[in-house]
Amino acid sequence: MSLHIVCLHCQAINRVPQARLDAAPKCGVCHQPLFSAQPVELTRETFDRHLLHNDIPVLVDFWAPWCGPCKMMAPAYAQAAAVLEPQVRVAKLNTEEAQAQAARFSIRSIPTLVLFRDGQEIARQAGAMSKDNIVQWVRAQG
Repeated sequence: MSLHIVCLHCQAINRVPQARLDAAPKCGVCHQPLFSAQPVELTRETFDRHLLHNDIPVLVDFWAPWCGPCKMMAPAYAQAAAVLEPQVRVAKLNTEEAQAQAARFSIRSIPTLVLFRDGQEIARQAGAMSKDNIVQWVRAQG
C-alpha cells in the first residue's frame, strides 16, 4: 500500500510505499527529504495542502510569536516531532499570519494542538505540554 506524503520543501504530493516510510524517503520532484524530524512551518497557502493530501495524521500546533507558553513549548514540540515522524506529520501554524485558518478551527487559546486525519479534526488539546505528554497524547488518539 502506498501513502501520499506532501513534500516539506516544494509541496509536491509523493506516493511512498508504507513499508518504506521509515527509510528516509525523498521527494520525487525536488529530491529533498520528506521528513526532517522537525515541525514544518505551515502558511495560509500550504495549510490545506498538508491537511488534505497527507495520508498520515497531521499534528498542528496553533501558536503566535508573542505567546510565552508557545515559546516555552517549542523545544518540547520539536523533540516530539523527532519521535512521531514519519508516522505523523508534525506542523506549526502561526495564528497571527494565518488568522483565517485559526478562525476556521475556532482556536480560542494558544498553544492549541489539533490532530487531523484525512483533513478532519480528530482531537484537540489546549495548553503547553512536555515532549512526553505530546507523544503520549498523540499516540492515545489511535
